Amino acid sequence: MIESNLSTLMGARRLKVIDVARELDLNRNTIDLLYKDEAKRVDLDALDKLCQFFECTPNDILKFTNK
Repeated sequence: MIESNLSTLMGARRLKVIDVARELDLNRNTIDLLYKDEAKRVDLDALDKLCQFFECTPNDILKFTNK
């Protein structure tokens, strides 16, 4: 199972979903779904913008678990 770690990254910087969405020019729903770990698919452009913003790799945002 793949899980989103976006809420942890955002929490460390005390960021709100709307702030990240505006800063990256992404749909609020895209960020919200990843934040709540409810996304069924992730656009690679959105993932790229998030990685650049948080200065991390996709592996820091998405993680694989054996659940």
